[in-house]
Amino acid sequence: MKKHAYLWFMGILLFPVVALAQSKSAYDPLQVFDHSFFTHNGNDIRNANGAPGPKYWQNRADYVIHAALIEKDTTITGDVNINYTNNSTDTLNYLWLQLDQNLFKSDSRGVAATPVKGDRFDANGFKGGYQIAAVTAIYQGKSYTINPTITDTRMQLRLPFVVKPHGDKVSVKINYSFAIPEHGADRMGQQPTKNGIIYQLAQWFPRMCVYDDVMGWNTLPYMGTGEFYCEYGNVDYFITTPADMIVAASGDLQNPQQVLTAAQISRLASTSKTDSTISIIKQQELLTSGIRPKQNGTLTWHYKIQNTRDVAWSASRAFIWDAARVNYPSGKKGLAMAVYPVESVGPNKYNRAAQYLKHSMEFYSDTYFEYPWHSATVVAGVALGMEYPGIVFCSYSIKDDDLFRDVTHEMGHNWFPMIVGSNERRFAWMDEGFDTFINGYAWLHFNNGEYAPKGNPAQSIVSEMIRSKHSLMVAPEVNNEGGMAYYKTALGLNILRNVVLGADRFDYAFKIYIKRWAYKHPQPDDFFRTMNDAAGEELTWFWKEWFYTTWNLDQAVTEIKYDKNGASFGAFITIENLNQMVMPVTIKIIEQNGQTQIVNLPVEVWQRGAKWTFKCHTTSKINKVILDPDNLLPDVDRGNNTLRD
Repeated sequence: MKKHAYLWFMGILLFPVVALAQSKSAYDPLQVFDHSFFTHNGNDIRNANGAPGPKYWQNRADYVIHAALIEKDTTITGDVNINYTNNSTDTLNYLWLQLDQNLFKSDSRGVAATPVKGDRFDANGFKGGYQIAAVTAIYQGKSYTINPTITDTRMQLRLPFVVKPHGDKVSVKINYSFAIPEHGADRMGQQPTKNGIIYQLAQWFPRMCVYDDVMGWNTLPYMGTGEFYCEYGNVDYFITTPADMIVAASGDLQNPQQVLTAAQISRLASTSKTDSTISIIKQQELLTSGIRPKQNGTLTWHYKIQNTRDVAWSASRAFIWDAARVNYPSGKKGLAMAVYPVESVGPNKYNRAAQYLKHSMEFYSDTYFEYPWHSATVVAGVALGMEYPGIVFCSYSIKDDDLFRDVTHEMGHNWFPMIVGSNERRFAWMDEGFDTFINGYAWLHFNNGEYAPKGNPAQSIVSEMIRSKHSLMVAPEVNNEGGMAYYKTALGLNILRNVVLGADRFDYAFKIYIKRWAYKHPQPDDFFRTMNDAAGEELTWFWKEWFYTTWNLDQAVTEIKYDKNGASFGAFITIENLNQMVMPVTIKIIEQNGQTQIVNLPVEVWQRGAKWTFKCHTTSKINKVILDPDNLLPDVDRGNNTLRD
């Protein structure tokens, strides 16, 4: 989901910093270097080293869906068949499903919890929600009619049988419908354009809740802000729309001969020969009879995607359609596509969107983990920025660097949490923050730095950290304020990479984490333990202060003394840690004769207390001492970072 993530790197969040100067240190080393940080030992499901254990299990949900867009009533109607596998060690007496469209019921929790002034994820003003017509369960060849128990955005199926552990299976069929919201809490909805409405469809079918080894059934309600937690499986789905619409969707189209013209099929095939953008439907072809196999009635689009946690799609008569070849590190080829209306046409608007998407897919594949699916599409529409496997929704009105950063941010979510399947509804920082972190490197890489970030990330966020009342571990509805799940997390990972561990150790450990937990359900401890283990560093001090507290950093240099034999024999420099957070210390020492040196002190100097004195070799008196000379740390009072002699 977009939170204007680019602002963090652009330095637009620069506020007048309120200095938290301390006359007496607030630092307590026993609070920071806390050996009781991990509250449980590893086990055979989740190892102490952060890897899935030898008995790790995960349930599975495979879907076959038939749905139709009924434009006359602006509704989706359909049925979903869920083949559910209970790989857990537990017997299941009931199943829980997510009914996220119920957010748009007038009496939903999300509506009740929306501030009076409204917000980005406001669900007020639209009376929608699921209509569940029938629910059937099939177990061991016998069919059962189930009377569902619906509570807000959750549906419980109380079974007249039990689903046994270790691989037992049950099938559930649900007939459903819902009215399409105009503005679906900034995740889906309808965008009117000159040539027709763009429908962006997400959270469009009942989905299984996750049953895991940590919480059992994960049944947190959908409130609008907190995102999603879904099981992995294959999705085979059929979308019926008016015949003159184009449907873009997660996965790969299975029946192009039935829904595309021969010219469009030929143009798609030609993308394999070039890295340039190819127009599949050109602007001048819109609304002409030649762009559809037939003009009246309906057509059914058949899509498939393997080993995914979700699918989404979009349909419109207004789509211009571009595509570009994607080159994966394994040698495989894929497609990056963009669909958009005439309102989005322009040399620095959606005409470049396919290339923005192509770059994102290639960069993240080369740098972190190869994209597992074949294609992806960016859709211009009503949502400001929203992500799903193989498809991302971006605002139709943005352009230039805003569009690039939106596309690369939403596409980056295909790594976090679509590949690394964290619980977004509980831990927003595990997807938004990790994604914002990798975005920064994609921005630097694109087109020789065309959209390279400006400003200082550490100092951009200081004021927000000072004002923050909540740690990163609180609910997304709380820590989304000020974007801390995005920016504080990303800054923390950059500090680990560039200050604490170094690029080589961090990158190795980070990729180990991705590889271990691809298509699985990591918890925060799994990330923390993996980084400790693979980087070979005790980082619990960092995890505690950065993710579990609202502490701030204030390093100070307080005294310069010379060796008794004179300045040419060395100097004793005293530094202090005046606030609750600690970090390693980088000191730049500039002598009066022009010589300069850098001294790096590990975080362990603070284990003994708030003050540390070290000796440095000098050849003349010191002109000045500077802490954190590259401004990599969010120091709340940089006025005491420099001391002149």
